[in-house]
Parts: sequence; structure tokens; C-alpha cells
Amino acid sequence: MEGQTIDVARRLIPTRKQLWSCLALLLLLAALGLVFVTTLRCPLKDDTAWLLYVTQQWLAGRHLYVDLIEVNPPMIVWLLAPPTALAAALGISAKFTVIPLFAFCMMACAGWCTHLLRSCRPLGATPLQLFAAIGTVLLAIPGPEFGQREHLLVAAALPYLCIFALNPDGARTQPLAETIAGVLAGLGCALKPQFLIAFALLELVGALNGQRPLRRLTLSAATTVAAYTAAILWFEPAYVTDAVPLGIALYGASDVSWLELVRESRAVLLGDAVAVALWWIYRRKVTDSSVPMTLAVFAAGSIVVWFLEGKAWFYHRLPASIVTTLALLYWVSAVLSRPAMRLREASVAGAAVLIGLLGLAVAAFSRWHGQVEIALAAHPLTEERIEELIRRERARSYVAFSEWLGLGFPVVNDTGVIWSSRFDSMWALQGEIWRRRIDGHVPREWPVHSWVVEDFLAGCPDLAVVDDREGIDYVRTLSVFDHRFKAAWSNYRQIAAFDGLRVFRRRPMPSSMAAMRCVRPRYVSNTPKLGSSGHGDRSAGF
Repeated sequence: MEGQTIDVARRLIPTRKQLWSCLALLLLLAALGLVFVTTLRCPLKDDTAWLLYVTQQWLAGRHLYVDLIEVNPPMIVWLLAPPTALAAALGISAKFTVIPLFAFCMMACAGWCTHLLRSCRPLGATPLQLFAAIGTVLLAIPGPEFGQREHLLVAAALPYLCIFALNPDGARTQPLAETIAGVLAGLGCALKPQFLIAFALLELVGALNGQRPLRRLTLSAATTVAAYTAAILWFEPAYVTDAVPLGIALYGASDVSWLELVRESRAVLLGDAVAVALWWIYRRKVTDSSVPMTLAVFAAGSIVVWFLEGKAWFYHRLPASIVTTLALLYWVSAVLSRPAMRLREASVAGAAVLIGLLGLAVAAFSRWHGQVEIALAAHPLTEERIEELIRRERARSYVAFSEWLGLGFPVVNDTGVIWSSRFDSMWALQGEIWRRRIDGHVPREWPVHSWVVEDFLAGCPDLAVVDDREGIDYVRTLSVFDHRFKAAWSNYRQIAAFDGLRVFRRRPMPSSMAAMRCVRPRYVSNTPKLGSSGHGDRSAGF
């Protein structure tokens, strides 16, 4: 009887593995709660807000890449269309449908990756531990960049990486799973085509290790990319003829040096170096070494893409950060279980992994810390102060002379004011100024000055914000360029100044300008292409 009591008591006491599983699940739930609290309480991320605005306008009948200038391929607009339409039908803000959808995608990715890895279960991790680890990383690493295209891309790519890692180990996957994973990877590349480089590097390593390049996984991915390319040429040819050349011509104004890129990405560079080194040392001592190898190689390819893009923007390195974190967590499990390591080896490896993870964790924490402060802040943010002015002045139209996208979006989303520009910000005007400094003249193929002036005169915005923090006097530049803008701007008076911004209100338009009607224009794509010998009309629409 006493022995039976002891056996029952032992069964009631959780094992170490069960305790780890419970802890992993609690971390996952905490990450999920943090995402919902911060993203739904804070202003929507500016890039996401702009894309939602573009999607809403596209659903309303405006032409993408013609009426709305966007340099990214159309897949993100197509993906956002269903939740945006649902939000409109329910009469709620689009973020209340989009953010839960993104979170569901992350959880679905974690669940399917756990299912795919069930045959090998890296280093004996339980399904719950594996699911919680992948889900927590997908939720926690992005911070305020939750839902960016790079974030969605890495979630779409992970099943592909799992199946790629299983093949060298002799594991079999279902044909349907390989096909779906390939399609998802292709859709991920549709969001950010430059990440084909990361997949190509992974396939090159696979070929060197004996994998056939033409197999169901790669063929389904390639077919998806080809079908998407055909869809762009059929439905949105202006992306290829107008948006891509414009981006190539003017987007380089925000490039930074490689030294700056190294400084910004030192945490992920160190983490991936640790992951690659540990794989090389222990590749013959662990049975599932292809898992960390796959993650480390894809992370390296993502870093290459980040450097080629040349922008010091955090979300550009999200794929590398997420995949590197997963690779380091694999080695945390390896150190704890020590399947092929002596105590001293495990100590050295554990120290290296800890350093790598610490750098990534500090970077993620700093971004979440700022997001939490915004969510709990009592004082209004810059965007909220602008929104308050728009409502107070009962403005119906608005524009911001700033490269900072946040002054336009989510301000426009939250107030419903008409945005008096075909651009999301003044990035293209800054790019034209940059090209003029390099080439000595304004690019005739892309007369951005003319487009900005035309939009301003056609929209006659009730409220205009001028950003004095960027070192470019956009108002003076446009006034020198076009006397019509100078005459129109003379009817604006300053009504507020804060946070390095000046806010102007339009006075009633005099009769001398009655011909300048405040009617939203329809833009026609008749701009000469790059390399064309024709000069074209300087005021032609995009």
C-alpha cells in the first residue's frame, strides 16, 4: 500500500521535460499577449498602414502603380485585400482583422513545422517544446515590425527549410506537404523577390551535398514564382514598366555604407557565425545536423540580401534574425542534452551560444521596450497630435512634406482624411534631389517635382505638415521649381509647431486661383522609360 502511494506521488510530480514544456508554453502565451496588446494599442506601423491604405484605395477602384506609387510588387496588396474588405464590411479598423491574421499565420507555421519535424524531433525535443520555441521566436523577434513583408516571408519559408533539412537525413515527407511548402516559399519570394538569393544559396549547398536540384519542392516553388510573374505582367504591368525603374533610379538616396550595415547587424552576424561554427565542429557528431546547417545557410543568404539592399532598416534583417535565433536555440538544446559533447565542450559551446543569443535578445528587447512604452504612454505621440489637429481643424485633405512615412500613415488611416499625394512620403523627391547632386541635373525620366506639385495643386490640402528635421527644405525647393506651387503656398499660414514639425492651414483660395480646382486627379502612365531617347512632358503623370 505504501509503495502504491509513493508511485502515485511520483506520477503527480512533473518531470523535468514536462517542466520545460510548461515553461515554453508560458513564454509562447506571453509573446502572443505582448503582440496583441502592443500592436492593437499603438499606432499601426507606418509601412503596414500605408499598404492597408493602398489596398483600400485599390479595392475602391484606383490603379496600383498609376494612381498610387508603390515600389513593392503587388502580392502584399493582394494578400491584404480579404482582411481589408472584411474590416470595411464590419465597420472596424483594418488592424483588428490584419493583426490577428498575421498572428494566426505565425502559429500555423509553427504548428506545421512541428508536424514536419516529428520524425526527427531535433535532439529529442517534445512537440510542445518545438512548437512553443518556433512560435515564440516568430512572435517575439519582430517587435514593432510585426507583419512586415520580411516577417511574412520567413514564416512562409520555414516549412520549406524543414523539408530541405529532412531530406539529407533520409526522412520522407508526403508529396502534398512538399508541394504546399514549395508554393508557400514561392509566395514568400513573391513578397520580396530578392530573397530568391537566399533560397538559391541553400539549394547550392544542397546540390554540393548530393540533393537533386529538380524535385517536387523546388519545382512547385519555381512554378509559383513563374505564375506570379505572369500574373504581374497580365494584371499589373505598370509595376515592371514604371515602379521598378523608378525604384532603381531614386531609391538609393536612403542607402548607407557597408560599415554602417555591419554595425547595425553585428548581433545577427555574430549569431550566425556561432551557428555555422558549431555546425562545422559537430556536424558528424549529431544525427540531425542538417537542421542547424539549413538554418545557418539560409540566415547567411538573408544577410547577403540585407547587404545588397543597403538600407539600415531593422525589418530588412528580420529573416536573418529569426532563422539565426532558431539555429542558436537548436544548439541550446544540444548543449543541455550533450548527445555528442563532453562537459568541457558543452561549456565552451554553451558560452558561445549564450553570447550569440544575448545579442539578438538585447536587440529584440530594446525594440519591444519602446513599443511597450508607447502602448502605456499617457502623453500623445507625434502622429496622435497631428490627428488631433486634423480633427480640430476639420481638415478634409492633408499632406506631409517629409521622408518620414509615419507623418502620413497611420494618420490618414485613423482620421479618414484625403491624402493629397500619389506617394506615401517625400522619399521620391528626396531621391530626385539626390540624383541631381550625383548627375548634376534633374532626371527627366522621373519628374518627381512636377508630380508633387500637380498633386498639391489638384488636392489643395487643408492641412500641410513641414518636417524641419531632415535638412531638406521641400517647400523652398518646390517653390523655386514651380511658380504655381509658390503662389499656392502663399495661401497657407502656420497654426502649430512641435517635435520639429510646422503645421500649416490653408486660407480660403482667392479668385485669382479659382481655376485650380481641388479635384482628385486620375494619373495616366505616359512617362518615358529609363533609357528612352524621348524627353517627354515634364509634367506627365506616372
